[in-house]
Order: sequence, then C-alpha cells, then structure tokens
Amino acid sequence: MRQRVARVLLVASAALLAPGSLIAQTAPTSVLPSVVPLPPLPPLPKEGARTQGETTTASLGATKQIAPAPPAAEPVQAMRPSTRPGSAGPVNLDNNQRAIVQRVNTYFNSISTLVGNFVQVGPDRQRLEGDFYLQKPGKVRFDYDPPSPVELISDGSSIVVRDRKLATQDLYPLSQTPLRFLLADKLDLIKDTTIVGVYQDDLFLTVAIEEKHALVGTHRLMLMFGAKDSELKQWTITDPQGYDTTVAVFNLDQKQKPDPALFKIDYHVPRN
Repeated sequence: MRQRVARVLLVASAALLAPGSLIAQTAPTSVLPSVVPLPPLPPLPKEGARTQGETTTASLGATKQIAPAPPAAEPVQAMRPSTRPGSAGPVNLDNNQRAIVQRVNTYFNSISTLVGNFVQVGPDRQRLEGDFYLQKPGKVRFDYDPPSPVELISDGSSIVVRDRKLATQDLYPLSQTPLRFLLADKLDLIKDTTIVGVYQDDLFLTVAIEEKHALVGTHRLMLMFGAKDSELKQWTITDPQGYDTTVAVFNLDQKQKPDPALFKIDYHVPRN
C-alpha cells in the first residue's frame, strides 16, 4: 500500500510498484512515471462519509472531532487540456486568465498552515481517505485511514512514504516533487511554473501546469479552486501515459496549528 502512494506523490520507480501496492497498477510497468505529484485527487467526499462528532485516531495517539463531510458530489470533470502531458506548450494568458492566476497566488500565499481531510481516487477508481496537515514552508503530512498503514511526511527537505505496519520507509528529496510548489513560502505560478491552461466556470477556477523531466517525461498538475472563495478544492495529477490520480480536500482549517512533531522524519528507520 505504501508503494502506491509513492507512485502518485513522489519520485516513483518500477521498484516501488510491487504486488500489494495501495492501488492496482493500471499502466505498463515498463513506462511507470518517476515523479511524485501532490497527493492524488479524487472526487469530493460523499455525504455521510463521516458524521459530526465522530472521533478518529490520528498518528501520534492524538484524537480529534471530525466535522460533517460536504454534500455528495460526483467526480468533478473540469475543463482541461485535451492532450497528454508534454504535447502542448505554455499558453499566452489574457488579462482575465492572469487575474485568475493572481487570485490563486494570493490564496496560496495567504496560507501558513492548513489542516483538513482528503479523499484520493486513483486510475482504477479505488477510493482512499485520510487527514492531512500542512505547514509552510516545506512541511506536510498525509495520514491514510485504516486499513492502510501509510503515512506521507515532508520535513522541509525530504519526503518519506512510511509503512507503520512494516516499520519501513522510502525517502525522496522534496526538490524533486511538484509538492515543492504548493509548500513554497511564496508562490508565483506565472514565474515559477509552466502554465498550459487556465479555465473558469460557475463553480471552479482551474489552473493546469506541467513539469518536464528528461528521464521520465512530463507530468501535468491540475489545481481546482472555488470560483467564489478561491479555496483549494482538489488537484489531479496526470502521468506521461495519461493516467489520472485525483485528491479532493475538505473541512479545511487555516487557524489550527499542527504539532511540529507531525513533520519529523526518523532517518534511522530501515529503507526499502
């Protein structure tokens, strides 16, 4: 299970996708991507997935109250580039598109901490849920709900995909993953990324960016925000073969301060 998360969120390799991975592999193992995008995006959570007052046990033994999940929603099919990653170049933004990107920049740069829940859906549509904790610059943690034993942690310089059950982990440099954009202290999407699409409808603002890697090809990251509040709603990672992984986030809280211990990596834990 840990390996599947590594495929979607980190610089992955064929060795990370052994039998028993978190989500069944759908692409040929000979062309597995090696870049880790942000946590994979899924459809918005269904109503009743968690009820008010329900308690969940987080890592490090802490407990918390979970707010009701948002109303039911089908996977969001937003406007997006129609081609595979790498087949289209950067777009020339008009004034309206630049204004949308600036709204996204302003939102990201207003965040210092963010806590919430997530739902992840991979290429085979398997659904995983959990909690996440973010502290800029550079720190994030994704705890997957049981039965998954997976934790994904960034301490600002490295990212680990940890298997609590096996007490092992895989280690990657943060600088080699698209997570570095979202965890940056200050972000300017126009200057810092290659934008291949900017879209708007009544519900969402969508910005699509691409990142090229000489050895593994090009990945696309599609970020979606609320049209009214500019709040992050979900992101989708498309690998060089065109397979999507989506992560939706909800119950977002910018005021809660995560425990610094959540972002500590034990570099002495055995690696796979």
